[in-house]
Amino acid sequence: MDMNISDWTKKVEKRVGKLSSAQKILLITDGSVTTILDVLKGPVNIKTLIQEFRKADTKIADELGIAKGDTVNYRIVVIGHKEPLIHAVSLIPVNRPNNNFKEDLIRADIPIGRILKKYNIEARREIMHIGVEEPSEELIQIFNTNSPMLTRTYNIIHKDKVLIRIKETFPKSLFTE
Repeated sequence: MDMNISDWTKKVEKRVGKLSSAQKILLITDGSVTTILDVLKGPVNIKTLIQEFRKADTKIADELGIAKGDTVNYRIVVIGHKEPLIHAVSLIPVNRPNNNFKEDLIRADIPIGRILKKYNIEARREIMHIGVEEPSEELIQIFNTNSPMLTRTYNIIHKDKVLIRIKETFPKSLFTE
């Protein structure tokens, strides 16, 4: 990431106005978003929209540090409590995690942060991008709003390799308190 976190949030605020403390925390944390959501909204759950294996194209292979054509677990989930809170897309090179960890990752409805904790995986999160996007039709339906979407993309790094790449998205209209 070329800019520091403060620069990213200032750039986002220029586009959509002042961000709440909760929005900033969700965008810049290098910890578990699941834990933050549990604190903000109560225990969250996962609803899996898509879970499938794909062959990495050149772009994905470069982002994950794998060979073009390697198998990637592609997963789209909505994290929520009583309402949808975060839309998340994850890419996981299937040859990186160990078997038990991999089985839990492939099981659809377990938050990644909880899986990392369960297996005591020492990892760091490296934020690659923070920004704003116009909502897609899918996101408008999921969140029932056409509010601009706050988004971040980050890698979970384990043993100096990308274990998981995640893009999280939520409406600017959420977490305003």
